[in-house]
Amino acid sequence: MSTATTAKGPTAASGRARTLRRTAPAALLVLLALCGPLLAAHTIDTPVTAPYAPPGADTPLGGDQLGRDVLTRLLHGGTELIGSALLVAFAVTSLATLLGCMAVLRPSWGRAVERAADVAILLPSILGVMLIALAWPGGGRGAVICAAVVLGTPYAVRIVAGAAAPLAGSGYVEAAVTRGERVTYIALFELLPNLRATVLALFGLRFVDGVYVIAMAGFLQIGPQPPAADWALMVRENAPGILLNPWAVVAPSLAIAVLAITVNLASASLAPRSLRKVTTS
Repeated sequence: MSTATTAKGPTAASGRARTLRRTAPAALLVLLALCGPLLAAHTIDTPVTAPYAPPGADTPLGGDQLGRDVLTRLLHGGTELIGSALLVAFAVTSLATLLGCMAVLRPSWGRAVERAADVAILLPSILGVMLIALAWPGGGRGAVICAAVVLGTPYAVRIVAGAAAPLAGSGYVEAAVTRGERVTYIALFELLPNLRATVLALFGLRFVDGVYVIAMAGFLQIGPQPPAADWALMVRENAPGILLNPWAVVAPSLAIAVLAITVNLASASLAPRSLRKVTTS
């Protein structure tokens, strides 16, 4: 008994340390991006150098196509992207958790949700973004967020339903049904507390997916429009001058990639093994 306990202690401690190492970079990067505007040395719309000027003392990353400070726009560009991705992740995770739990508790609902998810998953992401953005009055970031939520929910519902299905036949759920509890009560107070790891990991994965969808929309000029400071928009705007000042394109591209990779690693470290198998298949 004591040997098992002693062996288990270091293993659990090493697991927590590994999780902390994987989640800390993502948390620090998100915090830096959200606080970036406070660290900027210039205003985002004021030209401070020649167009596509190389890095200098006052402009460590040089100038963009209008001579604006690339570093300043980089520090401002992550705030709205991360905020939008967080909104997408929260909306998708909330909807998927509710629908997934309902689907396993009510088989008739489950079949309807599964059919709707099958149809939605078949829709290519880029086509869905374009259709929703073009149909949305005025387009803009709201249209992109709506598209990301609509396109991300069906797959997320499948993940939650798969994790909740084994719990639906457990003793405490059957006892709640016998007591006559409502489906919403069972979903929120019986199933959801046992799905914390799955929901938390799903939130991180949907955040990464939101970053991808919003960035892709920016490349297609759907969503934020000039002169907004947005990482994806910066890449598209400064692509013609990449040979004059590569940092105007490389810096925001690296910011998007590093953000997605670190958050993805953090989500993978929090995910239970069953969810890792689903997301990698």
